[in-house]
Amino acid sequence: MKHLLVILLFFMFLESDTTKNKLSYETSPYLQQHATNPINWLSWGDEAFLKAKKENKAVFLSIGYSTCHWCHVMARESFENKAIAEVFNRYFICIKVDREEMPHLDSYYQQLHLKVKKRSGGWPFSAFLTYDKKPFYIATYIPTTSQYYHEGLDTLIPKINNKYKTDYKSVVREAKAMESLMNKPLKIVKNDSAKISVDTLSKSILKSFDSIYAGFGRNKKFPEASKLTLMMDLALLTKNEKLQKNSLAMLDAMAMRGLYDHVDGGFFRYSVDAAWEIPHFEKMLYNQAELIPLYVRAYLLTKKKLYKDVVKESIEMCDARFVQDKLYFSASDADTHHEEGKYFIFTTDEVEQALKNNPNASVLRENFSFDEFGNFEGKVHLNFMSNDRIKGFKNFRAELLKIRKNKEYPFIDKKINTAWNAMMIEALYKASVLDAMYAKKADEHLEALLAYMFERGELYHQSLIGTKPTQLGLLEDYSFLISALLAAYEVKLDDDKLSQAEYFLNKAKSKFYRESIWYLSDDKLSIKADMRDKYYTSSLAKMTQNIIKLASLRASFKYEKLALKTLESQNALIEKEQSNVPASAIAFLMLQEEVVTLKNTKETLERDVSKIKNIKHPYVLMKKEETSSEYLACTMRSCFAVEKELSKIKIKIEEKIRN
Repeated sequence: MKHLLVILLFFMFLESDTTKNKLSYETSPYLQQHATNPINWLSWGDEAFLKAKKENKAVFLSIGYSTCHWCHVMARESFENKAIAEVFNRYFICIKVDREEMPHLDSYYQQLHLKVKKRSGGWPFSAFLTYDKKPFYIATYIPTTSQYYHEGLDTLIPKINNKYKTDYKSVVREAKAMESLMNKPLKIVKNDSAKISVDTLSKSILKSFDSIYAGFGRNKKFPEASKLTLMMDLALLTKNEKLQKNSLAMLDAMAMRGLYDHVDGGFFRYSVDAAWEIPHFEKMLYNQAELIPLYVRAYLLTKKKLYKDVVKESIEMCDARFVQDKLYFSASDADTHHEEGKYFIFTTDEVEQALKNNPNASVLRENFSFDEFGNFEGKVHLNFMSNDRIKGFKNFRAELLKIRKNKEYPFIDKKINTAWNAMMIEALYKASVLDAMYAKKADEHLEALLAYMFERGELYHQSLIGTKPTQLGLLEDYSFLISALLAAYEVKLDDDKLSQAEYFLNKAKSKFYRESIWYLSDDKLSIKADMRDKYYTSSLAKMTQNIIKLASLRASFKYEKLALKTLESQNALIEKEQSNVPASAIAFLMLQEEVVTLKNTKETLERDVSKIKNIKHPYVLMKKEETSSEYLACTMRSCFAVEKELSKIKIKIEEKIRN
């Protein structure tokens, strides 16, 4: 009997093991989520495409990420469905890609979607490819059966397979048409004859702004940190009060409505409606990292306590949920047990329980943007109609925290992404103007990141916490790490940080810059870097900003020339897209309006840092100059002011704008 039990257990183990596909050998949390799908998934690589060629099958490509709500929906509906999986396996070679592991590949397909469909793509991203990696059909989420204007897998799969097997010439034609769209060159405008009008940029950004609810877009709303940064920069460059008013209105809306988690702190990924009321409940590290500096900047400008509170609470949320060994995790999911927002929402009874014994309960109720029926599937997602926190909020929040303690937090993606960690480290350095402890925290995180992700002269892209990184760094990793090191220099005024930034720039140039073109990775994919900001700032635009800063801090015409050359082929894009390519527009403005380097002793700069950060010029860098006890303000080609008092040189810097 004992031997029979052992044999049965052995065969049960074999049976359970055979349900796993080859993704079980991958370290990506997203790929691991699909390791037990009945689909015979393969990761991106030669094996899959050689198999497709040998078996004369099209390739089905699915791109997503571990905390993506609609990726989970498509997985439950289709990829976990044995009947659908059997059809996929019969007709196609199926490849699953983690867009966070291969952002360069995802960037190519998102750009393809934009050019072919004339609208943004998203996740899950779905495509059918030839055996030689040429896409001929692209989509995002595909339902199991046809719905309204969305064709379902039930009719799409046989149609694609039939065309591939019986009319391959038309497949090749469609693939070539897509390829030609991607390869269509931009008209090149020489930089020395091109100039971007700040007034034209301002009109463009004001036109795209939602004056009713604040923010950009008329349906769902994304934080669009780089676009908001551009608007704040333009407010200073043009002295246009409407731009500043809109910037603050957007910051208020994001902090007080539903994009912000009023209980735990931190921002959700985006709002599904124009009024910022209901979000998709994922929390991404990069959203926190890009929004925190904007609230720091707004606080220095207005001294509004809400902005400082948002900075503090967002950092505390990241520390509580996303940190291990001084390294930041990537994201947390929207769903708990397949229910979207389950951890974050409350019943109306729970809200009333939290208001019990609160002397300001009636005032709080008046400011809720929901009624007794709730605002999200019969429940409550907390957000407020006011533009600032009202009396009684602190106690109300404390009671809601007690209720949340009994709930299960969603899945956390525990991979360490170099670019996103660097973003967060930069945010901490920038927040240190509000509290010096953030600089100490940033130092610790920077040291931990370099110890984990930089080894024997190689920077790595990402790794699951506790595992040795193997994927080599991408352009985005170098771009955001250099930016963090430059932020560290401005806080620490330590020449080593500047030297490190230069080292990684030269390393990046040797890896990703070939024949005057920047590439997203140093591999055979050869995907060109793009200046368009997507879900966060473009890595090429960020790199260009870094080069311009280093040119100013090192007084290097070599770096300036590299920045000019990088922007040269992008002038037509910026001219056409205006505020829709905000980070590259900022880089262009940094050259056109000129970065100001403010020099003095380390002691003086550290003493006056909060005042320096409040100079009404968007492109001021601090540089240590131990040979002078006076403030010296310089651009690349000349120094234009010398003063003992900061207040006097501040006036001269601000007067320089548009002179």
